[in-house]
Amino acid sequence: MSLPDLTAAEREAVLSVLNTPNLSMGPQITEFEREFARYTGAHDAIGVNSGTAGLHLCVRAADIRPGDLVLTTPFSFVSSTNVILFEKAIPVFVDVDSRTGNMDTAQAARAVRDLAEGGNAAHRWLPRKGAESAGKLKAILAIDVFGQPADYDQIRPLAEHYNLKLIEDCCESLGAEYRSQRVGMQGDYGVFAFYPNKQITTGEGGMIVTDDREAAQLMRALRNQGRAPGDTWLQHTHLGYNYRLDEMSAALGVTQLRRIEELLNKRQQVADWYTARLSRIDGVQAPVVVPETTRASWFVYVIRLASRLDRDAIAARLDERRIPVRPYFLPIHLQPYMVEMFGYQAGDFPVTEDLGRRGLALPFSGMMTEEQVDLVCRTLADCTQG
Repeated sequence: MSLPDLTAAEREAVLSVLNTPNLSMGPQITEFEREFARYTGAHDAIGVNSGTAGLHLCVRAADIRPGDLVLTTPFSFVSSTNVILFEKAIPVFVDVDSRTGNMDTAQAARAVRDLAEGGNAAHRWLPRKGAESAGKLKAILAIDVFGQPADYDQIRPLAEHYNLKLIEDCCESLGAEYRSQRVGMQGDYGVFAFYPNKQITTGEGGMIVTDDREAAQLMRALRNQGRAPGDTWLQHTHLGYNYRLDEMSAALGVTQLRRIEELLNKRQQVADWYTARLSRIDGVQAPVVVPETTRASWFVYVIRLASRLDRDAIAARLDERRIPVRPYFLPIHLQPYMVEMFGYQAGDFPVTEDLGRRGLALPFSGMMTEEQVDLVCRTLADCTQG
């Protein structure tokens, strides 16, 4: 589906670490954090071993506790909800914008107002079960879906007015720009991920960015088994985790980050090839980039099929012809464990469910050639007509 773009420079950087005694918490993670902070404009960058780990540490830094409420959306990878559940807090979902898959800001505004008011107004936003001891709304976790930023001009004032922490899940959007500003610094904390299908890769890995120095110090301690500044090796001020990013991964990240513009431009070119060709296929809608997104950052390329087409049957035909595709996303609220915990049902979030039924991720990588894109599009055209 997606190949990492690696050169001799990345291989040499990783091998060079193996010739040192520092395989963890050495100079490479320090350099990667420094360069990443410079790239995003953040005061602090904290390297971790996954985007999920980064989101979890942000939830901890936001002081989200059992029973607290966090507003988010069900159209995402499950990590954005799971990190809330890790702290026994309650995710409160709102539906998404049909164009982008990002948070429906009008619905979010109504939900925040009602949850602040409490009583019956608040109850209609809570799940059918599992929220009997619900506390106060503490945060908004907004997701930049498929490399396109959420509408932060609407979300940020909402968070500020109601004194909510704003966590920006930009695990899919490194390099994207919202109204000419790079993602990551739209809220209190931003989180990036570096899985092999992302814009840059460290194999596994992630990065938190923030201007909150106190939160940064806490998150550095939490990622390192809870060791606060001044703790000795076997002292642990906090309940923490082994969320450290190793030196080989950090060295890979430093080298990839130096190529970021090249990597983003290659992915943009592949997206442009797809968009031009897909416009000629009946029943296929290419991704929509809204005006507020002054630069999209292509993580995946997800098309939407017309409702009259059977997405799963078309995916099976493509697979038979050796074109690997995947449905994107499966709604979080309909995952079996979410249904069991909270009683969600089909129809609860109709836009999310519609996008989940019709979305199909095509093979995508900055390594793809124009001929490969042609092949995918020709095969897709055949399969949609068959």
